[in-house]
Amino acid sequence: MTKHRKTSLALMAIVAAAASAFALRRPAPPAFALRSDVTLPFELVSQHVFLSVTVNGSRPLAFVLDTGDKYAIVDLDRARELGLTLGRPIDVGGVGAEPVVGAFVQGSSFAVPGVPGFSQPVTLAVPLRKLASQFGHDFDGILGADFITEFVLALNYQTHTITLHDANTFAYAGPGERVPIRLNPSGHPVIEGSVTPLGGSPIAGRFVLDIGAGGSLTLFSPFVAEHQLPSPGTKTIAFVSGGGTGGDTVGKIGRVAELRIGQSSVVRPITNFSEDKAGAFASSAAQGNIGADVLSRFTLLFDYGHNRIIFEPTAAFSAPFDRAFSGLRIEAEGADYKTYRIKTVRGESPAALAGLDADDIVTAVDGRPASELTLSVVLEILERPAPHRVTVQRGGQTINIGLTPAQIGDGR
Repeated sequence: MTKHRKTSLALMAIVAAAASAFALRRPAPPAFALRSDVTLPFELVSQHVFLSVTVNGSRPLAFVLDTGDKYAIVDLDRARELGLTLGRPIDVGGVGAEPVVGAFVQGSSFAVPGVPGFSQPVTLAVPLRKLASQFGHDFDGILGADFITEFVLALNYQTHTITLHDANTFAYAGPGERVPIRLNPSGHPVIEGSVTPLGGSPIAGRFVLDIGAGGSLTLFSPFVAEHQLPSPGTKTIAFVSGGGTGGDTVGKIGRVAELRIGQSSVVRPITNFSEDKAGAFASSAAQGNIGADVLSRFTLLFDYGHNRIIFEPTAAFSAPFDRAFSGLRIEAEGADYKTYRIKTVRGESPAALAGLDADDIVTAVDGRPASELTLSVVLEILERPAPHRVTVQRGGQTINIGLTPAQIGDGR
């Protein structure tokens, strides 16, 4: 398969503490009964799962399936466009430290084409429009644990499908490993696992499984500080992400020797050692976040009713983590998301040394016109550790620039 990489680390991770109190006042809906299994296609964009959803009978909208969220959330601007009734405002938090204000949604529900008779309330409206430009794709909302809990949901990254099984009658007889989970108050699945620093010994911890995070592994800043990570001599590069509902997140990108999930050993995953002072990555409630670049190496069966996720390794399980870093942050502009503007260039990065500048418009990559590519494909190409030719428009000039992204070393 063509593998779509992340645009930045852990874009979703929305935490709405006030919404938890709201949910306690609402009776739990009865479990939805499926007459037969339903398989739905999804679009994979920068390692994120986009499903087609309707809200109050609307046209099809693009919602991201996210285990790092609990409620059904709609973009605030889209909610206004659809004429949804908005209630009192609510402060929500994201990856970064910037405040984000949303609103409760009243009397609205979403449905999933292909699942007859199913609907669920839309709980929150949150500003998500910024994320559309970072994905180069409409970003209308998020589906979280409340949706997943209604089914046993099998997520297959290789076929780009999810299969919904009836949660009341499902019985598993496959070869996968049943890994116990618990759902935290925000609806995120948490497992017991361990990480082994380069040259060190395993460190046990609790890890959030987050398919709405495009990266491999993020270790939260209190855990990083407590264990003085990364270990001395580990090769790292500085990391600043402009993505996310709460603003920038900062840290160092390097590797650990091993991430352990149940009996599965994930070798030398690229790791974000967070240095955040606030936001989701500064939490001490868990030690880290496992993202889609790891989880996509499995077929995953989310069986929240039995407090487990079943992991079936795929042929991609042992592939090396070989993503390279250019130092570029590129966003898509225009109604068709076909204008690719460089937003930032990290100092002393390969992109900076090559002479790329903020506000350059990428018009071609390796001779392929950017207009024929998606932003996800542009970013995937520029994360390959090989020489590339980037054509940009700067003022009235067309400039060809050679760029070789830097790969994170395997060792120290």
